[in-house]
Amino acid sequence: MSDRISDKIEDIEAYLKEFEKIIPNDLEDYLNDYLIKVACERYFEKIVEAVVDLTFFVIKKKELKIPEDDTSAFDILAENKIIDINLGSRLKDAKRMKNIISHQYGKISNEIVFNSIKNELRKDAVEFVDLIERFMKKELESSRRKGKNALKMKLKYIFG
Repeated sequence: MSDRISDKIEDIEAYLKEFEKIIPNDLEDYLNDYLIKVACERYFEKIVEAVVDLTFFVIKKKELKIPEDDTSAFDILAENKIIDINLGSRLKDAKRMKNIISHQYGKISNEIVFNSIKNELRKDAVEFVDLIERFMKKELESSRRKGKNALKMKLKYIFG
């Protein structure tokens, strides 16, 4: 696996670990503790951006079609059977929510944000990382098999 991909996976895992420590148990705690609310939203942003970065690293490494924007990058991974379309759709929703939180494009329900923080983002990010790791492992194994076959062919050619 490339260093950039491995490093980004480590970033996501570290963010998730810290994120888990601060997620409140319920909506009331989320709304009543401004620092926790802001910290949760910030980790939401960091995790989603790291997932997007990882998506682009995989696309570049595999020399896939260049996405038009961040959300279409998930479609490209789905089209290439690296992630499933449902996960891609959920990650696109997370990216849109991240943009709303980050840039304050408009009002968003605290309940929707909290539900995403509490119940969705971690599960989707972990699933995404797992699928990327499995895909990259398969690619590495395939590459090694091809390398061994090429070596066998060269040796056969040289030694008859």
